[in-house]
Amino acid sequence: MGQPHINGVRGVELDVRDLGASVGFYEKVWGLQETSREAGSSYLRATGLDHHALALHAAPRSGLRSINLAAADKAAVDALHEKAVGFGSKVQNAPHALKGVAGGGYGFSLETPDGVTVSVSADVAQHAERIDDKTRPNKFSHAVLRASDVESMDAFFIDLLGFKLSDKNGHIDFLRCSSDHHSIAIGHAKGPGLHHMAFELPNLDGLLYAVGRTKLAGYPIEWGVGRHAGPGDNIFCMFVEPNGFAAEMTTEMLQVDDATYPKRSVEYWKSVPIQPCAWGIATQRSEMLHKARSGKLVEELNDRCENLAPRREAA
Repeated sequence: MGQPHINGVRGVELDVRDLGASVGFYEKVWGLQETSREAGSSYLRATGLDHHALALHAAPRSGLRSINLAAADKAAVDALHEKAVGFGSKVQNAPHALKGVAGGGYGFSLETPDGVTVSVSADVAQHAERIDDKTRPNKFSHAVLRASDVESMDAFFIDLLGFKLSDKNGHIDFLRCSSDHHSIAIGHAKGPGLHHMAFELPNLDGLLYAVGRTKLAGYPIEWGVGRHAGPGDNIFCMFVEPNGFAAEMTTEMLQVDDATYPKRSVEYWKSVPIQPCAWGIATQRSEMLHKARSGKLVEELNDRCENLAPRREAA
């Protein structure tokens, strides 16, 4: 039997000041669908089978509450908990039955070295059928975290949770737990916090429809549509959602396997010419996106006690 490990990323949980407005954005604009709710919390699914890809919780200040990861079964959850205790991580609770409103299952929570909560779970309920709509996200793709101590964060995800290093480019370390090139990435930046979150669309055509829907709703493109010229090779489009978080639509993430993928170092990526966009289209990131990915925008909106209103661009 191999070492216990994470085998998927379920999504993220966000604290938001205006739950109703946030649910409205993610349903009507982003394309998710509320699948369950309790007082102060909403759970929204993508078109895939996972119970939910995003959880929203009413709170006095917006922020990242948790990153939710998947393990194969209860035995893997128990083994990861035991390993986390031995690893010296801050473990928030012992494995236990999880709330039915969130899909149930079995899991526990712990903290990264810089204090971000990570939840590990297995046996979470799934939907009976997929939703056939290419213009809506089909799953949560990946989360990028800001971190000052990147080595400690890499050790947490790789040595403790069983992620594998795909690439380092000197700015971001890309970590995988499935065939996707990365499910978690660690940005070399002042942390801790959420740099951005990404949701997968089934294909480029579906992504373009989703981008158009979001633009028409008053949320301008902050970067994109483009294809990353570096690690991952995925198509992307970046927006800033109402709470000030950077949110990405993505598709065509590079698929890798342990046997053949050559982990590439900083030296490799320094030796190849890298552009902001392989197509040469998405060459400029907006100042709004810079503020969102640094966490400054969320804090500004928290301090002003407001959300980011739709910003319709002039025709």
